[in-house]
Amino acid sequence: MKILLAAASFASKMSGLQRHALNVARCLLLEPEVSALHIVIAPWQHHFVQAAGLGSDSRLVTHIAEMNKSSLSRNLWYYCKLPELAARLEADLVHFSYPMPVNAAAFRCPTMVTLHDLYPYEIPMNFGFPKFIFNRIVLRQCLRKVDAVACVSDTTRLRLKRYTPPAVWQKAVRIFNCVEAAPVCGTPIRGWQGEHFLLSVAQHRRNKNIPLLIQTFHRLLRTGQVAASMKLLVIGIAGPETGKIRRMVSTLGLDGTICFLEGVSESELQWFYANCKAVVCPSLTEGFGLPIAEALLAGCRVVCSDIPAFREVGDGHCRFVPLGRNAEEVLAAAIVATLQDPKGPQKELQQFSPPVLAKQYTSLYRRLITSPTPSRNVRVAASIDAAASERLPL
Repeated sequence: MKILLAAASFASKMSGLQRHALNVARCLLLEPEVSALHIVIAPWQHHFVQAAGLGSDSRLVTHIAEMNKSSLSRNLWYYCKLPELAARLEADLVHFSYPMPVNAAAFRCPTMVTLHDLYPYEIPMNFGFPKFIFNRIVLRQCLRKVDAVACVSDTTRLRLKRYTPPAVWQKAVRIFNCVEAAPVCGTPIRGWQGEHFLLSVAQHRRNKNIPLLIQTFHRLLRTGQVAASMKLLVIGIAGPETGKIRRMVSTLGLDGTICFLEGVSESELQWFYANCKAVVCPSLTEGFGLPIAEALLAGCRVVCSDIPAFREVGDGHCRFVPLGRNAEEVLAAAIVATLQDPKGPQKELQQFSPPVLAKQYTSLYRRLITSPTPSRNVRVAASIDAAASERLPL
């Protein structure tokens, strides 16, 4: 089968969306049934495929989309140009790595999308006003037009049922995000002398709850519950919350104590996991707990908010914190307690491994490609938990 993986996005530095697309490619290249894998990226992302170490397989072909960074340009390319590319390549299936506008009538083959979350509905200020309105429109249109929806977690799949009519959620299936440990590089921090640090892997968006993490870290330093030399390292690309976060750090006098990095390589990220004292993730909501899974694979201590997506990934392995009205105090106490725990062994999370997910993707592709249904909108999911909360119109 010939697969076209559409992965062009706005980010010029590695983020969760790009890592997902590259991990899907890595999974698919394990399957002999995939005779050709075409991946589409944006002009400013040309280095991603090479950096991911995917360039050696002759079945992989990289295409550069003719677009600029504006939302209008990217959306028009997906709607108008992607069907033309799929026809020219004679693709058997087009896989959108995240929701974008879909011109369903123009495709000669089935289409599917990976659904990471429902943030435009759950936490619209992740995008700001009025941008979240446009994001809702794109999400709604995409989910209705594709032939299948691959949710990255059961949590996301259940939320899809809440926000969509049966015609949408009945074509959804859960295929986890791929998570595997990359080789650890040498020290990516110049002059590092073994200083202790807490780690958070989070884009600067509302749902990541970085301000709470900063306030909690300040509390730990102020009360002497951690050493004055302790650092906090936040890895993630800038976003709508960046200005607020930077101002808070400056106001609290934490410049030089809290460090922000973005665009780190996979091997560099593994170094940070291997050397941190603990990973802290106080998110308000998530579609999947990628940093949680990566941290557990690396044997990290993990403190995280008690939310469904994190429970799904790390139940039994993490210290979960309910973020109520005294969230700062509770989170601080949880971090202190976790730092006193012995560091555990690396966890085996086979459900997130490339060989397992490769079989699930190709099985779904095969069902879509061979479906005789004229509209190609086949039901690929088992029934979703009937106890989910009532649906809201999408």
